[in-house]
Amino acid sequence: MINRELINLVEKNLFKNKAIIILGARQTGKTTLLKYFYDKFKNETLFLDCDETIVREQLQDASSQKLRRLLGNAKVIFIDEAQRVKNIGLSLKIIKDQIPEKQLIVSGSSSLDLANEINEPLTGRKFEYYLYPISFGELVAHKNLITIQSDLEQRMIYGMYPDIINNVGDEIALLKNLAGSYLYKDLLSYKEIRKPALLEKLLQALALQIGNEVSFSELAGLLQIDKQTIEKYVYLLEQAFIIFRLAPLSRNLRNELSKMRKIYFWDTGIRNALISNFNPINLRNDAGALWENFLISERLKKNHYHEKYGNYFFWRTHQQQEIDFIEEYDGKMHAFEFKWNPKAKVRFPKTFLDAYPEHETAIVHRDNYVDFLMED
Repeated sequence: MINRELINLVEKNLFKNKAIIILGARQTGKTTLLKYFYDKFKNETLFLDCDETIVREQLQDASSQKLRRLLGNAKVIFIDEAQRVKNIGLSLKIIKDQIPEKQLIVSGSSSLDLANEINEPLTGRKFEYYLYPISFGELVAHKNLITIQSDLEQRMIYGMYPDIINNVGDEIALLKNLAGSYLYKDLLSYKEIRKPALLEKLLQALALQIGNEVSFSELAGLLQIDKQTIEKYVYLLEQAFIIFRLAPLSRNLRNELSKMRKIYFWDTGIRNALISNFNPINLRNDAGALWENFLISERLKKNHYHEKYGNYFFWRTHQQQEIDFIEEYDGKMHAFEFKWNPKAKVRFPKTFLDAYPEHETAIVHRDNYVDFLMED
């Protein structure tokens, strides 16, 4: 098992009279993580798999008496794939309020239903975390830095899903299966998804636009669907932990972009599978965009696991001046430019430097990226 950084975050918040909620895409290792804790507490546990009909029936609209019978003497209760249970939030609230000695550890592969179900009932009663595909830091800890650095291009091409990392030689077949409907299976059963084929076409269109500003109006025209549907489907894909967006930084200047956004994939292997491009980096015309996506997604994973919270942006003006990635925390802007080629010349726009005097800048390339992905 690849040791997950989320283990430390969960362990420090156990038995504080709050439920632990773990959200993330399918196949990121949530069940494996739950089983780690299951083995740790051994005879004090109960594992409830909500893929099983009988489990769903027992948890749905349950009274406190029914829940007490179900949970028995177990000290730690694991509920896997909880989004499958209707009104699960109310059942979790009853457990926390009326059987507070029980430690709940709950997982869900989509925040669509689960977050909506639990946010109000569990207000003030939960710690919520996200489990992403394997992070760069986790992979280094599992192997060693030299090995992972030599494997960098493979990770950019095939991504960081556990099953992909653990099955060398089968990456393409596994990714094709994962990037198909399996990854967004929960979305296909969601009432707002009326055109599954459109969802796949939208994902392919977004995969071709990483690193560029995305116009929902242009996507609507390309896919021959209304803009509101595009916006809704993008939101749902975010909730399924397949993509995420960066907003433009727009505060000080009239010529800063304010309405466009960039959309990236949490995993570059999934992105490459969607466009059926597994070519080596030196044969790709999208190497720069792929590098940008890889670095930003890995940076966000690291910051989440290290509980370093901030605001994230890109910056661009109508005159085409731009900065790839900006972090804002502690009242300061940290601006980054990403270049695959270490010898590429980079100059940060004076317009930005003057507009945001409290700033730090850095260029991240393939010879110096390790600190960006591992150090605080």
